[in-house]
Amino acid sequence: MTEQAAWPGPLAGLRVLDLTRVLAGPLATQFLGDLGAEILKVEPPGTGDETRSFAPFVGGESHYFVGLNRGKQSLVLDLRQEEGAALLRRLAARADVLVENFRPGVMERLGLGAAGLMEANPRLIYCAISGFGQTGPLRDKPSFDIVTQALTGVLSVNGTEGAPPVKLGLPVGDMSGGIFGAIAILAALHERNATGRGRVIDISLYDGTMSMLGYLAQLAMLNGRDPTPMGSRHPSVVPYDGFPARDGTIIIACLADRFWPKLCAALGCPEMGADPRYATMALRREHRAEIEPRIAAITATRSVAEWEERLAAHDVPHAPVLGVTGALNHPHAAARGMVEEVEHPTAGLLRLLGRPIKFPGAQQAPLQPPPVLGQHGEVVLRDELGLDEAELAALRAKGVVG
Repeated sequence: MTEQAAWPGPLAGLRVLDLTRVLAGPLATQFLGDLGAEILKVEPPGTGDETRSFAPFVGGESHYFVGLNRGKQSLVLDLRQEEGAALLRRLAARADVLVENFRPGVMERLGLGAAGLMEANPRLIYCAISGFGQTGPLRDKPSFDIVTQALTGVLSVNGTEGAPPVKLGLPVGDMSGGIFGAIAILAALHERNATGRGRVIDISLYDGTMSMLGYLAQLAMLNGRDPTPMGSRHPSVVPYDGFPARDGTIIIACLADRFWPKLCAALGCPEMGADPRYATMALRREHRAEIEPRIAAITATRSVAEWEERLAAHDVPHAPVLGVTGALNHPHAAARGMVEEVEHPTAGLLRLLGRPIKFPGAQQAPLQPPPVLGQHGEVVLRDELGLDEAELAALRAKGVVG
């Protein structure tokens, strides 16, 4: 397919008003944009999204902002002024989805609460993403990722046994809001197809992160004890860890009994694979203290590359521990289109992460760069709302638009 014939995606024609900033909200709307929706990012005058000021910069643009706002349009609008709020209401009347991640109550104080916007546009899906949700005793408490990780128990199970707790390197608290926000919006769109009406969505980073505890939550509810940090190990599976190689670390993950004899063959100790004491997952867990040191002593004798070759030959789940640069440059990342190049108006050629969702048989349109602050504002107001040059000039003079 030619670029002109490329498929924009399954959400083509969907209009999303994005009032979000920092991470959780922008990630949710970026996912929707990846799927073909038109995302209009509404930013405050002067600074725009706070992350535009996060160093380091490329071509005057923050690496942080660039990573979470590809393919969006930017409109600078002062919602604290009535003229700005009125323009937002007009845009919301034409939108399919509005996403915001202010603290609960802020939109109501601006005269932009869900009730009023949905009265004017009953088809509007209004998604509020916040730290702790729209209800509950922590509703008004400020929250960032590390706060969420701490309060949901996630931070307590990360790191190594006996060491102080360590937050996950990825901002899983914030990212849970983006992921579950996008899922909820898609579900509400499906419902709207049947009912013709929108819905209010309440997404909290707290709820999303806690839901990711999964089997660890069930373990705690079963035995009444806190799971402890185990480094890269698994509480139930042995071996499932990073093991020393001569020049680095090799990950080995035997998450099924059938891989155990294959691993032992790759390690050159088939007798261990035939030992009845280690025959099942439960037995290997009981003998963890014997098994893991023995594996480590063997893996330390060869390089990571040698172990990759041997483990692959025996069909054992494994991986080298790559840095982020190594991961981005891996041939599989290239084959899956997980790194793409786009031309940015000030930063020039940029490498961006690609879309995580693929549709075999359909070539989606190329990724578009993140916007510079206010890049599309006047075009949107002119084309969408019919403002003329005199009206735009008056709004610029009052600082309502940037």
